[in-house]
Amino acid sequence: TVTEPGFAAIENASINLGQTVSADDAFLVLRGLRTLSLRLRRHGDSALDIAAWLAQQPAVRTVFHPALPGDASHALWRRDARGSNGLLTVEFDPAIRAEAVERAIDQLQLFGLGSSWGGYESLVLPVDPDRTRLAGREPAPGYLLRLHIGLEDPADLKTDLNRLFRTLA
Repeated sequence: TVTEPGFAAIENASINLGQTVSADDAFLVLRGLRTLSLRLRRHGDSALDIAAWLAQQPAVRTVFHPALPGDASHALWRRDARGSNGLLTVEFDPAIRAEAVERAIDQLQLFGLGSSWGGYESLVLPVDPDRTRLAGREPAPGYLLRLHIGLEDPADLKTDLNRLFRTLA
């Protein structure tokens, strides 16, 4: 038993507020750890593939993904990282209105709307550029989308993203 001052109060609050892990949740975490490196490798490889593809799209101004050659943080990534993950941000051409991008997001079928990074599914989250480090930059940033690339086939995700681009066109 821990006898540190205040520990009993912290332990009691933790239990009463539900900040403990159930046996089922602990089992799922332990089970998921067995395939974690494989899943993270798939997230990273797929995201890099899709980031390079997105960078070639006419409606895209910038793709922010440090593993992507040409990214402003690529040198730091090469120095400090051994892998990547499934997260990237797309900045659209500033001439494309926010309303148009938001209508196009509605055409996506494989990307869910949300920000639960780390799951198996692909997600998209609109980002207000005025609440990022790009705020106040000249020229003004375009509309931003944060993407989490899940475990789906990258070809299927590109097909889904093409729906978005066709809607923008």
